[in-house]
Amino acid sequence: MHKVTANGAEIPALGFGTFRVSAADTLRMVPAALKLGFRHIDTAQIYGNEAEVGEGIAASGVKRGDIFLTTKVWVTNYAHDAFLASVDESLKKLKTDYVDLLLLHWPNPAVPLAEQIGALNAVRAAGKVRHMGVSNFNTALMAEAISLSDGPLVTNQIEFHPFIDQSKVIAAARAAGLSITAYYAMADGKVFAEPVLNNIATAHKRSVAQVVLRWVVQQEGFVALSKTVSEARAAENAAIFDFALSDAEMAAISALARPDGRIVSPEGLAPAWD
Repeated sequence: MHKVTANGAEIPALGFGTFRVSAADTLRMVPAALKLGFRHIDTAQIYGNEAEVGEGIAASGVKRGDIFLTTKVWVTNYAHDAFLASVDESLKKLKTDYVDLLLLHWPNPAVPLAEQIGALNAVRAAGKVRHMGVSNFNTALMAEAISLSDGPLVTNQIEFHPFIDQSKVIAAARAAGLSITAYYAMADGKVFAEPVLNNIATAHKRSVAQVVLRWVVQQEGFVALSKTVSEARAAENAAIFDFALSDAEMAAISALARPDGRIVSPEGLAPAWD
């Protein structure tokens, strides 16, 4: 599988996401995704399925060392001692002694960012985390996090799909050597009714989902997360590395971005977006 290199990390460019995936579906789909060739699994403390992700990996027969595993610390665990304890709990649930990537899930101004980043570095120094990153950070918070960290940050996981303009965050991440991990690539299903995407899909004899995922990973430094509870769709989503979009097609998809394109902006968590 194609990998993205960012500040010393090699991240598989296509990940299997588990947001809003039930325990039963997680137990079924994680081994299925790994069997299909996925080598990047993404979960989070707040998803409530870390234990099932761990069981699914253990049942898959794929070596732990061959899997890039990401989880995220929830905002209520950002105080230093709570942070360390929560990571130990996550590792226990995930049935592993380390994760490949640990992210701060959302900004939380109630705890100083220096304390959050300090705890993140502490678990990395302890060998419990290979790489560190953030999620849903704007450019100012990303710059502050980078300046506070002893070790390199390797990604900012953000909402990214054809209808949102994230150019400012992308430019700042690239300048600092970070990758962008794209979640919500299907824009909550809105991509499937978009004529531009349907026309490109028809031209390539591919699905709209394949075209969108290809558009993401074909951009420099981008990792795409795909989520499904269907084995057939997971197989389809994995098959995006044997075709390419033209420059004109890439531009046409990017041109779909609009000012009101953001979907995920929960009150009490969302920062002042760029």
